[in-house]
Amino acid sequence: MWRGALIGAGHVALEGHLPGWMSREDVVITCAADPRAAARTTFAASLPGVAWHDSVESLLACEPIDFLDICTPPDAHPAAIRAGLDRGLHVLCEKPLVLDRDELSRLTELSERRGCVLASVHNWKHAPILAEATALLRSGAIGTPRHVDWEVRRLGPSIAAAMTDAGNWRLDPARSGGGILVDHGWHAAYMVTDWIPGPLQAVSARLETRKHDRWPVEDTADVLLRFEGGQARLFLTWAGEVRRNRITIEGTDGAMRIDGAVLEIQGRGAPRRIEYADSLSEGSHHPGWFAAVAEGFVAAMSGGQASPSLREAALCVEAIRLAQESSRQGGRTIEAFGFRPDLAAAVSPRRQG
Repeated sequence: MWRGALIGAGHVALEGHLPGWMSREDVVITCAADPRAAARTTFAASLPGVAWHDSVESLLACEPIDFLDICTPPDAHPAAIRAGLDRGLHVLCEKPLVLDRDELSRLTELSERRGCVLASVHNWKHAPILAEATALLRSGAIGTPRHVDWEVRRLGPSIAAAMTDAGNWRLDPARSGGGILVDHGWHAAYMVTDWIPGPLQAVSARLETRKHDRWPVEDTADVLLRFEGGQARLFLTWAGEVRRNRITIEGTDGAMRIDGAVLEIQGRGAPRRIEYADSLSEGSHHPGWFAAVAEGFVAAMSGGQASPSLREAALCVEAIRLAQESSRQGGRTIEAFGFRPDLAAAVSPRRQG
């Protein structure tokens, strides 16, 4: 039985992660940490009797656990990850894992030295419609993918611990690391790198405020990622008039289109149209998608294997870093010199569940 702790007890922890853990027979969440008194009350209603701590340090000092599941705002990720790894614990962390490539390298090396799994929550890979699209692409349904258009339109950012702008860490660049580019661009980056062949070569981007000028972060990002085998354009906005997700993938032998809950394929076989119950345009916490993340994390802990999410996280960190720099330089194309996505190595967990 794997014993876990939730670090941060906000919406994503309670509505996304906790249902996934509670559905497993080989995992038990034994404790949680969050400095907010209101969070304790809410958490106790969902999982009564679980030990509560006001800090990560307090929890680590007295709780016998095997892993941390970190659901805090991004600025708290590095310290919490390091604290867990230093204790010889496996660590699963919400995206963005970290936003500095040197920090990611140091934490990856620490996980290797400690023999612990470090993984990022890349739940969009497990959305049924995207998982199906990936499987079709790998089967050659539209030949080799060459171009992706990834569009996300939202009326505003997801809520955090409070309903007001002042309480939403996504709007504080010191806590979030950026606006919609970090919040939605991270998902897009790890998905498109799974589809387009070859390493990242260059990035150009323009980050703008189109509507919400009271926020100190961008509400719109227009990004072009160039890979060895093709390119992906990401258009992301919190200034939309409608809530929508659209993705078009063009290959050497056809095309694929995703619009909300509908997947259309025109390729080597007969045209197909598949409609799903679970739309990309709806919901924020996706407990069903997290269940597959939990499955992969437990498998990595049990088998002593590195999580593939570390390589994906390296790509996300580099793409966001270069996009932000490109925008500062007026949209200039910036080459991805010296980028190494192969940060993750095999590890052997020290503890068995």
